[in-house]
Amino acid sequence: MCAKPSAASCRATEVLARAYQPHDFDALYKLDQSCFPHGIAYSKTTLRYFLALSSAECLLAVEEDDIAGFVLSELEGPVAHIITLDVAEAYRRSGVGSLLLNSAENSLVARGVRTVFLETAVDNQAAVSFWSRHGYVVEGVLKRYYLNRIDGYEMRKMLPRRKIHDMT
Repeated sequence: MCAKPSAASCRATEVLARAYQPHDFDALYKLDQSCFPHGIAYSKTTLRYFLALSSAECLLAVEEDDIAGFVLSELEGPVAHIITLDVAEAYRRSGVGSLLLNSAENSLVARGVRTVFLETAVDNQAAVSFWSRHGYVVEGVLKRYYLNRIDGYEMRKMLPRRKIHDMT
């Protein structure tokens, strides 16, 4: 019996990271739609486009057959862009976002990436705090970036030459 009512505290199985497979698409699309408002969430066409990029990497956090989250990035030489990091509501604040980010960063370092950047809405305090905790710093403000009315932050992080596996 669980002492706490949260789903994360009652899990008997482990959440693991794995690579995206084409049969995951519908679940990823559905998750992205649940994580972001209409107009910010990706359309099927846009999500398929990003996943099909030869420079893209998509990692999933899975618990048995349940997709807890995913991170999608693309790279160009020593610079990578985190396109999105989505975590299902039931898995938030359980370490899934950190697992995904650390897995992605480790992979990017292994591929020679030194700098990672991303965008997040200035009014998404949970996301800004998450990224800041993980060493990302605000580099600038992108005026009316989301829905032509919400400003975004461009955030950036320099990666070490070798990333030490860290699940925190």
